Amino acid sequence: MHLADLIGPEAVIASLKVKTKKQLLQELSARAARLTGLEERYIFDTLLQRERLGSTGLGQGIAIPHGKFAGLKRIIGICARLAEPVDFEAVDGQPVDIVFLLLAPEGAGADHLKALARVARLLRDPEVARKLRDARDASAIYSVLSLTSATAA
Repeated sequence: MHLADLIGPEAVIASLKVKTKKQLLQELSARAARLTGLEERYIFDTLLQRERLGSTGLGQGIAIPHGKFAGLKRIIGICARLAEPVDFEAVDGQPVDIVFLLLAPEGAGADHLKALARVARLLRDPEVARKLRDARDASAIYSVLSLTSATAA
């Protein structure tokens, strides 16, 4: 599974301006609604419910909020680099500046877990994280994600 299969250029945000975790999830839900046709509120509520189980902030400035959604046909990702890091209640207590939202169909099961593991492995690579933070715009971020994903496969 390549990240390029999960994310398109239109699903990359280079400098998202948010102040809180909740605002971040709202902005990502709005973008996800436009890309998937799902209701924005449904996406937001599902993500909030998942976060209540435990933060999806992995540490090292990375978070992978995720959820399963009825009516979704395939796994979809959205990547955002934040203009300023926000507190995401990450395991290491550090604020988050790179977020990869992962939406999966309700019955995705193992595919959802594989996608989650793939994204986590890639984003926790210090070199990849550095390239994402240094990228000048959304197309450069997309290139890092799609090229790194292809060469790491």
